[in-house]
Amino acid sequence: MSTILVTGGTGTLGTQVVARLRAAGHDVRALSRHSREYPVDLMDGRGLDAAMAGAEVVVHCASNPRGGDEVAAGHLIDAARRAGTVTNLVYISIVGVDVVPLGYYKVKHRVERMLLESGLGVTILRTTQFHDLVATVTETVAKVPVVPVPLPKGVRVQPVSVAEVAERMAELAVPAPAGRVPDMGGPEVYTLVELGRAYLEATGRKRRVFGLPLAGKAYAGFVRGGNLAPQHAVGKITFADYLAARP
Repeated sequence: MSTILVTGGTGTLGTQVVARLRAAGHDVRALSRHSREYPVDLMDGRGLDAAMAGAEVVVHCASNPRGGDEVAAGHLIDAARRAGTVTNLVYISIVGVDVVPLGYYKVKHRVERMLLESGLGVTILRTTQFHDLVATVTETVAKVPVVPVPLPKGVRVQPVSVAEVAERMAELAVPAPAGRVPDMGGPEVYTLVELGRAYLEATGRKRRVFGLPLAGKAYAGFVRGGNLAPQHAVGKITFADYLAARP
């Protein structure tokens, strides 16, 4: 069994990755600022050397849409080099980071390049949006005091289960790096408006949802489907399944 370090180990994806790796018998170090055993701050690198010591695999799930991913990745790469034991750094990315010019996507793409150019063994998995993200977007917009609820017109999404992504990440967390592996998408493609309606209906709210045209290159990239991977629709859990399983 391997010693595996998981950044973002207390997050939505990281928690499930950690659980699967531990169930498989690995020695897993789940990093966070508030961890008693391995307190780590990726923004300044504090605690990374101690956490990285002896690790063979690093699964990098930590990410912040508000910024700092490149800084965090730089500290992680430097610590992995110093440790000298890391043979595979597994990174979760997003389908379309190279074709949809959204600020957060651009950062994720730059982190991909940093890893690939680091000289370390690297595995990169791009996935479509999580079911949870689609639900969060709809929930956030639904709180705006506007009736009906506006969602971006013409934007299609292919939501995938966090649990299924976690299973795939755990499979990739082996000593041998695989480079960029095939993308992973959910089983179905719907417009964001359609999924917004389904979410509000499932949560018992009767509000009409309509498509609102937006502007900008990022929006155009989404409308073109740059965020989709229909040829890699390997997920099994549908958005309806996800809604049915929610409390």
